[in-house]
Amino acid sequence: MGTATTKTSTGGISPIYIIGALFFVFGFVTWLNSVLIPYLKIACELNTLESYLVAFAFYIAYLVMAIPSAWVLKVTGFKKGMSIGLSIIGVGALIFIPAALTRTYSLFLTGLFVQGTGLAILQTASNPYITILGPIESAAKRISIMGIFNKVAGSLAPIILGAVTLSDADALQKKLITLNAADKAEQLNQLAHRVIIPYIIILIVLLILAVLIYFSTLPEIDTAKDDTGTETITMPQTSIFQFPHLLLGAFTLFLYVGVEVMAGDSVISYGASQGIPLSTAKFFTTCTLVCMTLGYIVGIIGIPKYFTQESALKISAFLGIFFSLTAIFTTGYISVLSISLLGLANALMWPALWPLAIKGLGKFTQIGSSFLIMGIAGGALLPLLYGFIVDQLVTGGQLKATAATHGYWIMVPCYVLIAYYAISGHKIKARVS
Repeated sequence: MGTATTKTSTGGISPIYIIGALFFVFGFVTWLNSVLIPYLKIACELNTLESYLVAFAFYIAYLVMAIPSAWVLKVTGFKKGMSIGLSIIGVGALIFIPAALTRTYSLFLTGLFVQGTGLAILQTASNPYITILGPIESAAKRISIMGIFNKVAGSLAPIILGAVTLSDADALQKKLITLNAADKAEQLNQLAHRVIIPYIIILIVLLILAVLIYFSTLPEIDTAKDDTGTETITMPQTSIFQFPHLLLGAFTLFLYVGVEVMAGDSVISYGASQGIPLSTAKFFTTCTLVCMTLGYIVGIIGIPKYFTQESALKISAFLGIFFSLTAIFTTGYISVLSISLLGLANALMWPALWPLAIKGLGKFTQIGSSFLIMGIAGGALLPLLYGFIVDQLVTGGQLKATAATHGYWIMVPCYVLIAYYAISGHKIKARVS
C-alpha cells in the first residue's frame, strides 16, 4: 500500500481535517438525493421507477468512472485530483440551473451523473488515504470519524433542501389535481425553479473548496510502494483478479451501498405511502443518518479496543436482517422507523468492509480501491430494482403502502450475503494462476 509523505508547513491544516471536509461534501451532495426523488417525482410527473433514476444516474457514475478516476489521480496526484473532483461536482450543480428552468428530467439526470463522476474521483483518493494514515487494524475507527463528517452533512442536506422544495408539497399535490393543463404546468415550473438558488450556493461553495484544497498542505501518497501492513503476501500475484477477498469484498460493498441508499433515499417516499404527510416524512432521512452517526460513535469507541472490524460487520449484518424484517411485517410509523434504524445497522459496514477488502493487496492497492469504488454502483441498481418492484405491485392492484413495504424484501438476502463476507468471505486467500 502506498505511504503518505509527512511534510507539512508550519501552521498547516492536518490532513485528517482536510479529508474530513471532503467527507462532509460527500455526505451533503449524496443525501440531497433523498429529497430530489420525491421532489422531482412531483415536478417532472414521474412514476416510482422513473423517480429512482435519480439514484441510478448518480451512483452509476461510480461504476463507469472508478477506473478512469484512478488514472486521473495517477496523472495529477491526489491533491490536484481532489480539486478537479470538486470542480466536476460544481459543473454538475451548474447543470441543475438549465434543468430547472426548462423542467427537463434528462438534464437533471445528466447533472447528477456529472456530480457522481466528481465524487468518484474524490472517493478513489480519500478512502485509501484515510486507511493508510495509521495501522490497518484501526482503519475502521478512522473511517468512522470520517463517517461522522459525512453523516452530519447528510443529516443537514435533506432538511435544508426539503425546507425549500417540499415545504408545501402536500397541499400542492392536492391542488394540482384540480388545475387545467396550463395552470398545472405553471405550478410545476415554479416548483422546479425552487432548486436554482440552493444549487447556485452549492456551486460557489464547491469552487471555494477546490481552490482551498489545491493550495493546501495535504501530502501526496506514494502509490509505487508495496503494502507495509501486517499481512505480507509472498506469492507472486500478477493480477488484481488473484485476490478473491477483494473481488468478493467489492460485491459485498455493492450490496451494502445498495441497501444503504435504498433505506436513505426511499424512506421519505415510503413514509408518504404509509399515509404520513411529506411535511413530516422529509425528516426521516435525517433520522436514518442520525442513527448512522450513532453507529460511527460506537465504532470510534469500540474498534479495535472492544471488538474487531470483523465483529462489527457481523453485528451490523444481523441488525440489517432484523430491521428489514421488522419493516416488512409492521405498518405505519413502526415500519418507517425500522427503515430509519437501518442507518444504525449500516453505519459500520463501510468502515469495516474497506480495510478487510484491501488488506494485503500490496502494489495492487490503488486498482483494488477502484474496484471497491465501482461497488458503489449498488446505490444505482438496487434502489432502481426497488422502484420497479413497487410499480409492478401497484399495477397488480395492491395498495401503494403494501407495495412499498414488499419492495423491501430484496434487502434481506443482501444482508445475509454481507454476513457471509463478515464470517468467512474476507478470509479467502489470495491465489496464483
